[in-house]
Amino acid sequence: MNRTTRIRAAVVTATALVTAATVSAGVSQAGGSKPPHEPSKKQIAALFDRWNAALRTGDPEKVAGLYAKDAVLLPTVSNKIRTDHAEIVDYFEHFLQNKPVGEKKRTIVNVLDANSAIDTGVYQFTLTDPATGVQRVVEARYTYEYEKRGGKWLIVNHHSSAMPEG
Repeated sequence: MNRTTRIRAAVVTATALVTAATVSAGVSQAGGSKPPHEPSKKQIAALFDRWNAALRTGDPEKVAGLYAKDAVLLPTVSNKIRTDHAEIVDYFEHFLQNKPVGEKKRTIVNVLDANSAIDTGVYQFTLTDPATGVQRVVEARYTYEYEKRGGKWLIVNHHSSAMPEG
C-alpha cells in the first residue's frame, strides 16, 4: 500500500467515525432517552385534593388505593402504625365513620425528582360524631411522601399528628 492510499484510507475511516458519532448523538437526542419531566409543586399539592375527595366517598378501599402496597401510615387518631393495605383499610374504615372533611392550612412542597416529592404542612379535619352529629375540628401536622410508580402517583409514607398545643 503506498503512502497516498494509506492517507485516503485514514481519511475515509476518520470521516466514517465522525459521521457515525454524529448520527448516534442525533438519534439519542431525538429518541427516547429524554429525562422524565418533573411535576410542578402545584401538581403535587393537588394530590391532597384527590385523597380528600376519596375520603368523601366514604369508601376505605378507595382511600387505601391511593397508597403504595409498601406504604406506611402514621395516622392522626390511632396509635397503631399501618404498614400494609389491610391495615390502612382498617384505619379508614373507622376514620371515615366520622365523615372527615380535610382542609390544608399551610403546605410546603418539595419536588425531589421526576418520580418523588414531599408535601408537608398543617391541615384540619372537621369530624362529625356518628352517634350525636356533633362536629369537632382537629388540627394536625402532616407529611405525605409520594412516588410515581407505574405512571401513577402513590402515597408511600403518610404521617399525621394532632397539634400538640391544639
